Amino acid sequence: MPVPVVVTAAVEGLADEVLIKRVCLHLGVTVGQVYGRYGKSYILTRLNGYNHSAQFRHWVVLLDLDHDASCVPEVLTRWLPIPSPLMRLRVVVRELESWLLADAERIAAFLGVAVAKIPADPDSIADPKQFMVQLARGSRRRAIREDMVPNIGSGQQVGPAYTSRMIEFISIKSGWRPEVAASNSDSLRRCMSAISNLSEQEFDPR
Repeated sequence: MPVPVVVTAAVEGLADEVLIKRVCLHLGVTVGQVYGRYGKSYILTRLNGYNHSAQFRHWVVLLDLDHDASCVPEVLTRWLPIPSPLMRLRVVVRELESWLLADAERIAAFLGVAVAKIPADPDSIADPKQFMVQLARGSRRRAIREDMVPNIGSGQQVGPAYTSRMIEFISIKSGWRPEVAASNSDSLRRCMSAISNLSEQEFDPR
């Protein structure tokens, strides 16, 4: 019997933590300790330390591409030129919301909007978070609008319960399906493949 893989993770925020646990659960991988949750800069300043740790234990680090580069290979080379064998640094194109939008049927139902409003290629959306907010603005459900759309004059980019709603969508039984989303998002498909391949990597105890 193969030994179940337990990964240590680092993420930008709470929604990212819930998502990576959901992905790993689908893949039969257990998530142990989770670091970060204080944004991208926090993780990048500690990435070399995580990479050193990945000589001895399995790691998954999840970061948004945002607009730091035009493509993932460019930032991978910049952020971590020589990854350890047990390190999986994965980049979301361009933000977490892209992967959530990749399950068009479920996100449309959750937001209370027509599925036709969801793009077929969410990885190509320039600002997925604001796209999600705009979808919520047109929701048939008042609670979604109130939670996810910022109040006029607040100066905020998202509504007061935006993150809670994203976590809810990832977590509920009728919510996000990673296997469906992966068929519409190349960056998610690559992430899931990389995590799956971790089970084939063993650490060197020397």
